[in-house]
This record gives sequence, structure tokens and C-alpha cells, in this order.
Amino acid sequence: MPDLNTTRVVLETDEISRALTRIAHEILERNRGSADLVLLGIPRRGVPLAARLAERIARAEGDGERPAVPVGEIDITLYRDDIRRRPTRGLTPTRLPEGGIDEKNVVLVDDVLYSGRSVRAALDALADLGRPRTVQLAALVDRGHRQLPIRADYVGKNLPTATSERVGVQLVEVDGQDAVTISDAVATDSATDARRATR
Repeated sequence: MPDLNTTRVVLETDEISRALTRIAHEILERNRGSADLVLLGIPRRGVPLAARLAERIARAEGDGERPAVPVGEIDITLYRDDIRRRPTRGLTPTRLPEGGIDEKNVVLVDDVLYSGRSVRAALDALADLGRPRTVQLAALVDRGHRQLPIRADYVGKNLPTATSERVGVQLVEVDGQDAVTISDAVATDSATDARRATR
């Protein structure tokens, strides 16, 4: 019987940490400091990533006592174009920083950039919440295969993949560990079916 365990780790804890530190410095350089910056994480894993970036920006700015950049999260569930085709998702609250987003430089933060449809949904949600001065995008992983003309301004790792592969991001805040993995879709589906059979 062939081995279906084809998951491999492509980023480990230290590599994820270095990628986020680099992105934080790139954000500061592009925006000439942290004034008027707002980081908005796209749930689920974009939210802790945004918080980590804020901490690194605070350290780089010499203010390690508190995040130098306001952090929030933006729920995109009702803005997705596949909402009728996918299982119902639980809504997560949109939380904007106290100062809002009007005339701010907003950085959307997501774990994986793939088709671009989640980012498009986030842009639509953002338009209903205010009018930022600029909107930028940071992604821990860009795996390619875009379906929309969307490009990240900051990327932790460009990861060429086949459409049949799945990229998984694990973060301590959600999963108990940090890792980025690539899995063969057949192996992943088989593992999912096995888990379902035991429920």
C-alpha cells in the first residue's frame, strides 16, 4: 500500500519568525514609520500574524512596551463570492481599532495568498467600514495560482505549488505550534475521510 503521508514542512518556527521580522521592517520602510498605520488581520490566522507584526514594529521603533500600530480584525464571511457553495461559516466579529481606518494606511494581513478571492472580499468589507488612505497586503505565504489581479506588497515566502497541493499554516496561538506545510491533496483527503469515519 503506498505511503499517503506526503506532508512536508517548508517553514519552521525560526523561519516564520525571521519572515515576520523582515515584513515588519519592510512595512516601516515603505510607510516611513508607523504613524497612521493600522494592521487588520483576516481571520483566522491573519489575526495573530497581525499582532506579531505589530509587536515587531514596536520593537523596531524602540517602543517595546506596547504595540506601536493599532491592530484589528476584519470578518469577510458575508463578502465571499463562494458563500452559497461552501458550508456555512460562523461569523467572527470585525474589530476596528479605536481610531478607525479613515485616512489610515491599512495593512491587511493573511496567512496564505492563493486565488485572491479572500483578499477581494476583505477589500469589499473594508469599503463598508471607512475610507483608508491606502490599503496594502501582507501574506506569510504566497502560493501563486491567482484568479484575480491581486498582489501582496509584503510576502514572507513565495512558495510555488501545484493546484493539487494544499498549504497549511499552523500558529502557536491557534494550533499550538508554528509551521508551514505542503500536503498532497490525495493524502489530505484520505486523512480527512479517516477522521470523519471515527466521529
